[in-house]
Amino acid sequence: MDTARIQVKAGNGGNGCISFRREKFVPRGGPDGGDGGNGGNVVFTAILGMSTLIDLHHNPRQVAENGGHGAGKKRDGADGADCVVKVPAGTIVRDYDTTEILADLTDPDESVVVARGGIGGKGNARFKSSTFQAPRVAEKGEPGEEREISLEVKLIADVGLVGYPNAGKSTLLARTSAATPKIAAYPFTTLHPNLGVVRINREQNFILADIPGLIEGAHQGAGLGHQFLRHIERTKMLIHVIDLSATDGRDPIKDYERLNIELGHYNDLLTKLPQIIALNKTDMPEAKANLTRVQEYFGKRKIFPISAITGDGVNPLVQQAYRSLQYLEARARKEAETAIILEQELPPEPSARFELIETEGAFVITGAEARRAVLMTDMENEQALILLYRKLKNMGVINALARAGAEEGDTVQIDEFEFTYSPKSMQSS
Repeated sequence: MDTARIQVKAGNGGNGCISFRREKFVPRGGPDGGDGGNGGNVVFTAILGMSTLIDLHHNPRQVAENGGHGAGKKRDGADGADCVVKVPAGTIVRDYDTTEILADLTDPDESVVVARGGIGGKGNARFKSSTFQAPRVAEKGEPGEEREISLEVKLIADVGLVGYPNAGKSTLLARTSAATPKIAAYPFTTLHPNLGVVRINREQNFILADIPGLIEGAHQGAGLGHQFLRHIERTKMLIHVIDLSATDGRDPIKDYERLNIELGHYNDLLTKLPQIIALNKTDMPEAKANLTRVQEYFGKRKIFPISAITGDGVNPLVQQAYRSLQYLEARARKEAETAIILEQELPPEPSARFELIETEGAFVITGAEARRAVLMTDMENEQALILLYRKLKNMGVINALARAGAEEGDTVQIDEFEFTYSPKSMQSS
C-alpha cells in the first residue's frame, strides 16, 4: 500500500460571543464577550521505520478539532487540537484536484500542514470604542480548510539495484547488507522493494534498494512496472545487475539496452542517473563465454564482474559505489549553496491582499483575506455588515471597485456571497 487518496478537514474557528457584563450594582457593565478559539490543523509527519499507507486506506477521512466558542466574562474558547497524520518517510503529498506537490517528506519527523484551521471569531468586547459603547456584534469562526489529498511513497535509498528478473539483485543485497530478501531460482521472486544498509566501515555506509525485476513494457505497467519504477526516482545512482551467464536464454547486452529504454520511457531523468555495471554470476561456466564479448561492448567503461553468491568482486563494487556517492553528494551540496545565494539576491515579491476580476455580470473579489472577512461575518446582523464594509475599505477593496468603474447597484461577489454595491448608503450608516 504505497499510494492513498484521503480527505482532510481542518477544524473550524469558534464563534465570538455577544455578551454584556451583568452584576449587582453594575447596571451598564459593557460588553464582555470572549473570542472563539482557533481550529486545529491537519498535519502530515514523516515517520522513520513506517513503510505502508495501509492505515489511511482504512481511515480515508482525517478531521481536526474545532475551536471552542467564546463565552461571557471575556472567556476565550479553547483552540482545537491538531490532527497529526503519520506517513512513511519518503511520502510525496499532492493536492488531488490540482496535482500540485504540497510536500516531499524525505526526512524523519519532517512535517507539513496540509489544511489550516479556521481563525476564531472576535467577541463583542473587541469592538468596543468611544463611539461604539455597546456593540451587539461578534465574528463567526472561520471555516477550516478542506481538501482531497493523494499520497505516494517512494523508497529513500542512495543506490538502487536494477536488472531483469533473476539477475541476482536480491542475492547481491543479501551479500552486502543484513537484509534478508526472498531468494529463489525463478523470476519475480521479489514482489516488493527491499532496503539494506551497506557498511563500508563503522562510519561509512549507504542505503541500497533492491528494486523488483523490470521487464519490457514496465513503463506502461507491465509486470507491476509502475509500482516499482517510482522507487528508483529517489536514488542518487544505480547499480545495473546483468546476468552474464544468460542461462535463461537471454542476451546480457540486449538486457542492458532494453532496461535502459524502459527507464527512459518512464522518466528520462532516470537514464541520466550514474550507473555502475555489475556483471553477475561469473562463477557459472556459461559466463566465461560471454565475458569477452560484453567487455568489448562496454569498451573503456569500467565494469565489475562479480559473483553475488560467492562474494567474488563484490567488495570493489561497493567501494566504487560509496566513492561515487561521496562525489555526488559533494556536488549536490555545492549546487544547493549556490541556489541559496541566488535566492537571497532576488527581491521579495509583493503580496497582493486581493484581486478584482471584472466579469459580464459582476465584480468578483478573490483572495484569502477578503474571503475570510466575509465568512466570519454574521449576514443577519446589521452592525456586522457595517464592520464588514469597514474591513473591505481598509483592505482597499472599496477603492479598487471605484477605480474599476463600479456604480451604485452593481453586483459584487466575494466567495459564495453576492452584494449590491452601494458605498453611499454604507458610509452613512
